[in-house]
Amino acid sequence: MLKNYLASMAILFSTSLFAQDYFPKNDGVHTINKNYTALTNAKLFVTPKKTIENGTLLIQDGKVVASGNSVSIPKNAIIIDVEGKSIYPSFIDIFSSFGIAAPTSVSSSRRSNQYDASRTGYYWNDHILPDQHAVDQFSYNTKEATELLKAGFGVLNTHIPDGIIRGTGVLITLNNNQGNQYRILDANSGQYSSFQRSKTSKQAYPNSLMGSMALLRQVFIDAEWYGSGHIDTKDLSLEAFNDNKNLVQFFDAGSRANIMRADKVGDAYGVQYVMLGGGDEYERVTDIKASEAKLIIPLNFPDTYDVEDPFLSSALTLGDMRSWNQRPSNPKILSDNGIIFAFTTHSTKSLKEFKSNLLKAIEVGLPKEKALEALTTIPAQLLGKEQIIGSLEEGHLANFIVTSGDIFDKKTTIYENWVQGNKTAFEDINKKDIKGDYKVTLGNDEYNMSISGELSKPKIEIKQDNQKLKAKLTYKDDWVHIAIASKDSLKQEFIRIAALAEKDRMLKGKYILPNGSEFPFTATATEKEADESKAETKTEDTAPLFPVTYPNKAYGFSEMPQTETLLFKNATVWTNEKDGILENTDVLIKEGKISKIGKNLSNGKATVIDGTGKHLTSGIIDEHSHIAAAAINEAGQNSSAEVSIEDVINETDVNIYRNLAGGVTSIQILHGSANPIGGRSAIIKLKWGESADNLVYDNTPKFIKFALGENVKQSNWGNGRFPQTRMGVEQVYIDYFTRAKAYDALKKSGKPFKTDLELEVLAEILNKERFISCHSYVQSEINMLMKVAEKFDFNINTFTHILEGYKVADKMVEHGVGGSTFSDWWAYKFEVNDAIPYNASIMHNAGVTVAINSDDAEMSRRLNQEAAKTIKYGGVSEEEAWKFVTLNPAKLLHLDDRVGSIKVGKDADVVLWSHNPLSIYAKAEKTIIEGVTYFDIERDKAMREAIKKEKSQLINMMLQSKNKGAKTQPVKKKEHKHLHCDSVENEI
Repeated sequence: MLKNYLASMAILFSTSLFAQDYFPKNDGVHTINKNYTALTNAKLFVTPKKTIENGTLLIQDGKVVASGNSVSIPKNAIIIDVEGKSIYPSFIDIFSSFGIAAPTSVSSSRRSNQYDASRTGYYWNDHILPDQHAVDQFSYNTKEATELLKAGFGVLNTHIPDGIIRGTGVLITLNNNQGNQYRILDANSGQYSSFQRSKTSKQAYPNSLMGSMALLRQVFIDAEWYGSGHIDTKDLSLEAFNDNKNLVQFFDAGSRANIMRADKVGDAYGVQYVMLGGGDEYERVTDIKASEAKLIIPLNFPDTYDVEDPFLSSALTLGDMRSWNQRPSNPKILSDNGIIFAFTTHSTKSLKEFKSNLLKAIEVGLPKEKALEALTTIPAQLLGKEQIIGSLEEGHLANFIVTSGDIFDKKTTIYENWVQGNKTAFEDINKKDIKGDYKVTLGNDEYNMSISGELSKPKIEIKQDNQKLKAKLTYKDDWVHIAIASKDSLKQEFIRIAALAEKDRMLKGKYILPNGSEFPFTATATEKEADESKAETKTEDTAPLFPVTYPNKAYGFSEMPQTETLLFKNATVWTNEKDGILENTDVLIKEGKISKIGKNLSNGKATVIDGTGKHLTSGIIDEHSHIAAAAINEAGQNSSAEVSIEDVINETDVNIYRNLAGGVTSIQILHGSANPIGGRSAIIKLKWGESADNLVYDNTPKFIKFALGENVKQSNWGNGRFPQTRMGVEQVYIDYFTRAKAYDALKKSGKPFKTDLELEVLAEILNKERFISCHSYVQSEINMLMKVAEKFDFNINTFTHILEGYKVADKMVEHGVGGSTFSDWWAYKFEVNDAIPYNASIMHNAGVTVAINSDDAEMSRRLNQEAAKTIKYGGVSEEEAWKFVTLNPAKLLHLDDRVGSIKVGKDADVVLWSHNPLSIYAKAEKTIIEGVTYFDIERDKAMREAIKKEKSQLINMMLQSKNKGAKTQPVKKKEHKHLHCDSVENEI
């Protein structure tokens, strides 16, 4: 009992201390206002799901005391009758930078990049800033706050929008009447992260999306190690990161694809981010739902394109046109799928645009209740503050807006916004609403009168027989005065109206004709006659809503194709096995595998495909590609083994479809050649329409990109990074493998060790668990790398490019390395001057496993023709030439047990060609992966017509939208960026 009593007294005492005002008052007598305020006869939206008619809202000390129909009003209450008005909780925006100065980009006169951090005592990377606190930089801006209040907002969660890890946000109220001691609800309201570098540092790493992902992973690992007391030195960044780990974790993803990427990082370390979306989540809503991510959704719908110029409009992609049509439905689709989301003003150009787009989202089907939730209760829940903000329930902050009606009606007026019980008024709440359409008779003439705009600044439009007349309106103290010019402007005559505004938008008074005659005047506003037709028009503007395809662009599937049982009859079959080329042969595909090969096969459930006069082959495999990726190089360090192309697969790249049209079924997406040790590869099947993760091979072999030569020593773009010479490249390898060897030994010793993602990958190479594809040209460097590998007891798997391979073919055979080369590329830079078109055949004849690769989005569509060149240059047989782009790359990728030939039990990755596949006349008629037809030449023809029709429909809709006054944007042609080995761009 005594313990309970003491605890109760302690709580009471601490509460009393907290309640005491410790600020001195030197401008008058100290007073405490304990009065109540009661707003009565309102339509109360206590929560989006709880509405009370003719209710009372009772507040005191900035909080809600009660809300309901039978609220007992204390004697010391100020009573405000708001009959006919509605009261809503004020809105909440949980992704804001309000009150935070925009980060200033650091300038540098140095020609070389910055590779080390600029701060000591903090993390080794300047872009990791968990020690930042928005509250330290926060400066309240009354002017901006007033605009936000006018839009209905009362609470903002603001942060510093800079860096990969950005530190903590601050939750504030838009309280114009009191200081930060009242405004700040939580000085550490959450930790913010992103994939974007800090603008305040020139530190080179990371320069890519995959680098940002790798860095985030390493931070999680390092923070745990630091928190366990294993590091003796001080790291204030990691301390802050650990201090912040129990806060709400916000992530600035900014797109559907990046939501999935951030979720992958978070899942690996037990973090469920609240993510800023990009408005394109509807394109893969099933994946978004499966991530269980809670979202913050911007309302940044594209403006209508100005498509009056047919030449310019032809440059518009179907994907961009669909985006204009589909994005307004994103909130509805998220709601329909049960995905939790809040709205934000982030990335909208203005608050006016935010409201306009919000109403548009409702017009296309978002329920108003869900819209209100996304502005009130859900953001409160995501912040973990649902007990104090987001509703008008007892104990919550007295944050509410008083409106003339439905908050989601364009005509509704926001009279007041109360924050913590402090009122900001925008319109006189007692001023009667006179907006509307009136039909009036003045003398013997009928007029249509329309009053719109704000009550404090109403606008008037007068028409007589569809002719617009000049008119002026003043509205003060409930008196309306209108002067209407006559039709004949030369007469300078006016009709004057003086009327008192009464209830229900009734005007009652008199009007005076130009001759001085006075007559009684009465007019009542009606709903606009055009409202229904305009509503129908708005529906037409957004309808038809074009269906999403996979991917959501030209040539996407409306429904994903399924695995089929297929029987090819009487085809010429290139087996790539000991049986060679079989004439008039049948092949049965079943359950995604090659089931039977032979003559006169049958299957009652199979779709029969006549292969007479046609050729059936295994799918082409491109050992060296850079398509279907959002980034290629992480060039910020001389080793980027920690990064992975799998993190940045772009499944929507149209080059996937184009490659399928060229008979390609599998590719290795390699990291670029910006550094000696590059990133890990992604080996994928070109399953057009599938998600990024579903493209990657199951149990994929582990590969990494190494590089030699001009690119890595930065011959053409030097900026001071080591190495700058070819001999320096060798030392990079020796240094890193020496460190990896020591790391691996410590790991295997059983002693405590800190995981290093970079050294983990290099240790896999030492343990023969990961294979190297090395960008190479000059024979001296090729020899060097083989010797380095042998020194550390592993083999190089593949030399790619290898244009001087013919000089060292015997050594390659001895080492056991394959060669993946070009057919006849030459002289595109100095170190390839010794290239010859006979390279592939010479290496092949020496016993090297040879593949022909593309390294190019265009060439990859014609690898069959590239292989054919080796017949001319070196006399390679047709069968062996064909293996250069099928079985041999499968061997180099350690996939020849699954793909690369037509053999019973292998994956049914096959192509039906119109002619001999090595012919320039050959077309891929069907490209099939695991029994699914991803490319069909007849479907392609039909799709071209369908695309033409859909674009025409969308153009007509845009023209109609423009004619009705919609804001437009100019058409800008988008050039598709083809990434190559040396592409160094930040694609975040």
